[in-house]
Amino acid sequence: MSNEVRLAFEHPKSRAKATSPDGPLDRISVRDHVVEVEIGAFQAERGTTQRVSFNVVVEVRPLADDVEDDVDRILSYDRVTEAIAAELAEERLNLLETLAERIAERILWEPQAVRTFVRIEKLDRGPGALGVEIVRSVDDLKTKPVSPHADTAPHPHVVFLSNEAITSPNLARWLDQLEARAEPVILCVGRAEVPAPQTGHRMTQRRVDLLAIEQNAWVLGGRDDRCVVVATRTELDWAMKNGQISVWAPSKIVLDAVDGPTVGPDDPVALAAWFAGHMEASDLLLIGASLSGDAEVPVQVQDIAQSGL
Repeated sequence: MSNEVRLAFEHPKSRAKATSPDGPLDRISVRDHVVEVEIGAFQAERGTTQRVSFNVVVEVRPLADDVEDDVDRILSYDRVTEAIAAELAEERLNLLETLAERIAERILWEPQAVRTFVRIEKLDRGPGALGVEIVRSVDDLKTKPVSPHADTAPHPHVVFLSNEAITSPNLARWLDQLEARAEPVILCVGRAEVPAPQTGHRMTQRRVDLLAIEQNAWVLGGRDDRCVVVATRTELDWAMKNGQISVWAPSKIVLDAVDGPTVGPDDPVALAAWFAGHMEASDLLLIGASLSGDAEVPVQVQDIAQSGL
């Protein structure tokens, strides 16, 4: 076995030592950190957890002064495991590659960090460990001058439209007023007033009911071209930054959320309230509907007969 091939399968610490561009740097490492995670693109990986192993090496700048045995002066192991935990809590992911990129980026925003090796492996998906390994340096952050963890996300105005509101002659006027607002707008809807197919199974029925909401979202999209149906957080972020009115198709975000809603799609107003909190919305406006429970954001209610917001 050649030295190059051997290094490819060595622990990241060995690779870091062998490929250091400017001579040896100090390194900290976390080995065989195993976490139960729900992750994966296959249907069999949804709704269940699997063991995922993390091996991380961080090359750091040596401190100019003596550390004086003070943990607050170094990049500690806890910062590495916290980076892993923080990204796992952010959202459910399909790809190990995405998770590795996000962990590496979070680590490299630490002032001492120079370069990091991140290896992530699934332990339960085959006869051996299946995974990815990436290498990233602070140079890779030069196109991202602001930490992605700063609070720069917009706070949208979330609006729930009842079925009566969707078919109301006031819809275009409401959209005109919403379009003129300073903050971005995301619309939510419930199911159409037709019976949804019944599966007789809780998990599959949840999916059917979420799809029924998405069908109604497309109905709203057909009523006005300004209402663009979107399903992912990436699409929502782009829409919010570009002044597009979005109609939320809930399946992906609901199913991928680490701390998902305690309510089901059979209570679409409560689901919209959860979504407003999930998106850190400025407020939630209910047109032709009411909320029976609590919400994390301020709630306003408008009667269907009103023409102004």
